[in-house]
Order: sequence, then C-alpha cells, then structure tokens
Amino acid sequence: MLGVLVNTAAILIGGTVGLLFNKGLPQRFSGAIMTGIGLCTMFIGISGALKGENSIILVVSIVLGAASGTALKLDERLNSLGQMIEKRFTRAPGEGNESDVKPSIAQGFVTSSLLFCVGAMAIIGSINSGINGDHSIIFTKSTLDMIASAMLAVSLGVGVVFSAVSVLLYQGLLVLLAQLLHPLLENPSMIAEMTCVGSVIIIGLGFNLIGVTKIKVANYLPAIIFAPVISAIMELF
Repeated sequence: MLGVLVNTAAILIGGTVGLLFNKGLPQRFSGAIMTGIGLCTMFIGISGALKGENSIILVVSIVLGAASGTALKLDERLNSLGQMIEKRFTRAPGEGNESDVKPSIAQGFVTSSLLFCVGAMAIIGSINSGINGDHSIIFTKSTLDMIASAMLAVSLGVGVVFSAVSVLLYQGLLVLLAQLLHPLLENPSMIAEMTCVGSVIIIGLGFNLIGVTKIKVANYLPAIIFAPVISAIMELF
C-alpha cells in the first residue's frame, strides 16, 4: 500500500499548492487554464487510445460499458457523492457570490477523480505494487498527479483535494485484489485493450473540460472491465 499512500499524499500536496494560487484568480485566467488542461487531457487520451490493437473490442466494450454504467447510474451516483461533499464543506448561503463564477466542489471532485483513476498507470501500477511490491509505476504516476492536481485546483478549486480519497480507495482496492487480477498482466493484448478503452474515456473527459460536451463519463467506466474479458473471449476463437 506504500505506493497508494504516496499517490494520495501527492494529490493532497499538489491540490493544496494549487489552492494557494486559486484565491483571487480572475475567471478569465482560470477559464484559460481549464481549457489548457482539457487539451492536454485529450492529448493523453489520444496517445493511449492508439495502443489499441482491435477496434472491435473497443466498440463492443464501450457499448456494453455505457449500457451497464447507465443502468447502474454511475455518473449520477458519483455526482451525488460530490454534491454531498459540497454540502458538507460549502459556505453558508449569502457569504459571497463565488459560486456564480467558480466551479463547484462536486465538479472538481468528479473531474479529478476520473482523471486520476482512469488509465493504465492507475491499474497496472496498483497491481504491480500489490503483487511484486514494485511501486515504480505508481511513484511516476504520483509525480504526474501532483502536477496535475496543482493545475486542476487552480481552476476547479478544493474539490480536487477531495479526489485523493477516491484514489486511495480505488487503487487501494486494486492492490488488495492484485492476486486475482495478476493473469491480466501476463497478456499484453489485454493490457493494450484496457489502455485503449480507458484512454477513449479520458478523451471524453477532455472534451468536457474544454466545454465542448457534457458527456456522463463515469457511465462508461465498466467498459474498462469489459475490454480484457472480450479480448480473452476473442483469443479463444
């Protein structure tokens, strides 16, 4: 769990540093920063999506994932959690009009949680940490997440800091289940398809960040689970 704890601490530190620059920042600057982060997120997603080896697996995984996620109301549940946090920590009504120009705590929590948890580094790094005690991938991810959380906190606010809890729970669970997930690491094709699907979801998140779309990204998360399963089935035939 060392790697997960380091990753969590990195997000807390980065988010806190970002909040120091967030105070008093004009909306035109935070908006420009948000767009820049969105473009970088799309680049990361496109780079990972190109690692896919079979477009059929991508399409089927996304379709099944979207259907499952929508049925389970994952996006709605994640946003509800974010709103619960916001109600707990937001200012009382009448204490300024910052909510008119600043993103909500819920938005920061949901957006950063998805960005930090969706991706090959989060999955493979956690599994390597659990099986081999190899924290190198998570340590690298921690460095990237600390920088990203600082930039996100500048434009999205304190909700980014709370996403550290999502990373702790999500990656911690992967570490604990590492023995069960170990066979996935032995098949490069499965890893490639998981990376591809996760990266396509990240592209959707990037579009949301720049304000082009309002995709319910969380509803597509089950696609990451479907990808290796479908890949394994296709290899049998």
